[in-house]
Formats: sequence, structure tokens, C-alpha cells
Amino acid sequence: MSQSRKKTPISGITTAGSEKQDKRIANRRVRRAVKQALHTLEDAEVLPHRRELTNPWTMAKDGKRWFDPHRFPEVLRK
Repeated sequence: MSQSRKKTPISGITTAGSEKQDKRIANRRVRRAVKQALHTLEDAEVLPHRRELTNPWTMAKDGKRWFDPHRFPEVLRK
């Protein structure tokens, strides 16, 4: 595994390693809001959407970008 490399030259914009914790919190909010909506409104036609409850721009990473693998070969290392 010492010679393993990423095959796709894409990387996160910030230096954050992962958004796992942010995604967990966001999904808990959504599940809780859906449960409450179903419990209070028995015939709920419209359930809350994920984007209504959380803002993806407040998470640790702001998305991903393609980069030039010839200019930045160290980013391809796993």
C-alpha cells in the first residue's frame, strides 16, 4: 500500500479531513423534524426538507474541486 495513489484528481476545498460529523448532525435534525411532523400532523402531505433545516455552506468542507495532477502530485497520495 505504500505505492497506492488516488485515481481521480479531485479534492476537498478546505483542509478539513471529513464532513462526517456535520452530516450526522444534519441527518439527526431531519429525522427528528420528520418524526415530529408525522406525530403532530397525521395527514402530513409535505414533510420538511433537508435544506430547510441545515445549511450545507456551514459544514467543514465547501465542496470539492478538480486539480491538475501534474502540478500537485502530492495530493494524489493516499
